[in-house]
Amino acid sequence: MPLVPSSHDAVPAAPGAEFTQRQDVQEDARREAASLRRRRLALFVPTVATALALALAALAATGVPDGPLEAAVLALFCLAMAWQSYIAWTYLYGALAAGLGARVMSRVERQAAVLPPVASGRSRTAAVVAIHAEDAAAVFAAIRVMARSLARTGGDGRDLDIFVLSDTRDPEIAAAEEREFARIQTWREEAWREKAGSGLPAIRYRRRRENTGRKAGNIGEFCATYGHEYDFMIVLDADSLMTGAAMRRLVRLMEENPRTGLIQTVSYAAGRDTLFARIQQFAVRLYAPLSIRALETWQGPDGGYWGHNAILRVKAFAANADLPVLPGRAPLGGEILCHDTVEGAFLRRAGWELRLLPEEPGTWEEMPTNLTDLLGRERRWCQGNLQHLGIIGLPGLTAGSRWHLGAGILSYLASPVWVAFLGLGTWLAIRDGDLGLLAYGLAGEGPAAAILAALSLAALAAPKLLSLGHVLMSPQRRAAFGGTRSLLVSAALEQALWVLLWPVMTLFNAGAVATTFAGRVVRWDTQVRDDRRVPWSEACRLQADSLVAGILLAAAVAYASDPLLTLWMAPLVLALLASPALSVLTSRADLGQAARRRGLFLTVDDTAQALELRDLAAARAAPSVPARSQPVRGEAPVWLATATDDAKALPSRDI
Repeated sequence: MPLVPSSHDAVPAAPGAEFTQRQDVQEDARREAASLRRRRLALFVPTVATALALALAALAATGVPDGPLEAAVLALFCLAMAWQSYIAWTYLYGALAAGLGARVMSRVERQAAVLPPVASGRSRTAAVVAIHAEDAAAVFAAIRVMARSLARTGGDGRDLDIFVLSDTRDPEIAAAEEREFARIQTWREEAWREKAGSGLPAIRYRRRRENTGRKAGNIGEFCATYGHEYDFMIVLDADSLMTGAAMRRLVRLMEENPRTGLIQTVSYAAGRDTLFARIQQFAVRLYAPLSIRALETWQGPDGGYWGHNAILRVKAFAANADLPVLPGRAPLGGEILCHDTVEGAFLRRAGWELRLLPEEPGTWEEMPTNLTDLLGRERRWCQGNLQHLGIIGLPGLTAGSRWHLGAGILSYLASPVWVAFLGLGTWLAIRDGDLGLLAYGLAGEGPAAAILAALSLAALAAPKLLSLGHVLMSPQRRAAFGGTRSLLVSAALEQALWVLLWPVMTLFNAGAVATTFAGRVVRWDTQVRDDRRVPWSEACRLQADSLVAGILLAAAVAYASDPLLTLWMAPLVLALLASPALSVLTSRADLGQAARRRGLFLTVDDTAQALELRDLAAARAAPSVPARSQPVRGEAPVWLATATDDAKALPSRDI
């Protein structure tokens, strides 16, 4: 029987007050539902209006298509710009919501601003780190940092335990995990001996015999086996880092909101030094806040689950988030790969609220440190998101959950639309000697072309200009990026790099969509998370499609002998032909460090670095120490399952 929320989940009311309390809850729900309808219409209506205006302007500027090629180019342009209209209005919506401040914040977010990040003693929480063939030293270094941070928040540490849930199959990597676990236990023992261990959480480790269901199965098995001991579960990835204050605050928010099944934080990339990583860390810090603010404002309790740096209500998640096996063969059938969005949708379907904290500090992750690794992740995510075509129509899902699933699908389907538009648009321009829609109306004449150009440029430029303006309006935000000069120069350089990156990533994602529908199954291997310099051979091999496309496009433009077309297509051709060089050069850590020394691509994680980030950098650089695996006095037995310790191994569970 699925577990669903009710007003009875709260602290028991005084006698005679239960009916009034239920009425208050229902009235709050009605008011929020009405508010959400208005908020969603405020985003939907202008998006549709802008998309229609662009379509009408394009039709007026180019005339009625007189053949299939013209019709295809017009249709593809309208589809691409409709999606871009949604993106642009999302950022404008986010800017307006940011300006309104607390008036449009959720109850949970307002509470987060005032609740103290200390243990209340009313609940127990497990922070679980799911890993598979990861760098054990790096994983346990982050755990040590989080344990220290938790201890600094006060309390005796008994309300929160940290679990490492391993799905590693490689014996050597598994042995490394066990060595690192023994070392961290030695560290805890020494801390207790030196009377510095008060408040440190218990740290526990297990490795499954069979990694059925991948990460979802790993978490599901934990819920089935140990979930009854805990009220809440903070889910972390191998590259996650959270402050103790952030974790404690999440727990307090769950305690205060008994109808909330999940609270998702926004984790920002930090801690890597390649030029590519530093530019991406800067870009995410600059451009994400407005889109995240818009998302929180319109979604309300229909939030999404991103798979990590989030807190869940254990019983609710275990009862409602089991994943089906999709009909048909992989890649679109079989096990659900991008499971987190689906689990969140199922939790919401059961009536639980899913909330987003757009500005909760102290939550980080890492990202691919070079272009080739990022493209590999994109291929995996493309397959996982396209699987959601088999989920989005399931009965009972809320409109918000369907949109989260649909947005993930559309974000990848947009790539083949853009590639087809650019390809067919170039063909049409060569045939007719007119750039047409390829120039977004800039090369046309008359009021229709002017309107088309204005709308197109606004839709394309609005997200970055609004984000930059949002930062420039606040002295505190400007300082976080190293000051106005550093911010503006870095933003200009990032935009120049994006002009080169966008064609490469769009072409790659279009290929990923095509191969997924053609039946190619992608291996979901462990990500490379360290700073890694890409060799020329790897870059040329993995980006051969960009080179071929660049050569073909250059040949077509040369054949046309049209100076205006040559000038217009030059950045696109250059980006495709230079993609291997771009991968190699931006993967260099020395260039990233040089940029930092010159005040470029700075973020708040550079200008006001958190203690936890400094501790993590120091912990990863520290030499290993001999391990002693004696239990800490006064602590419950360590949960350690090894390949030869059958008595302590947990049974696996099929999801």
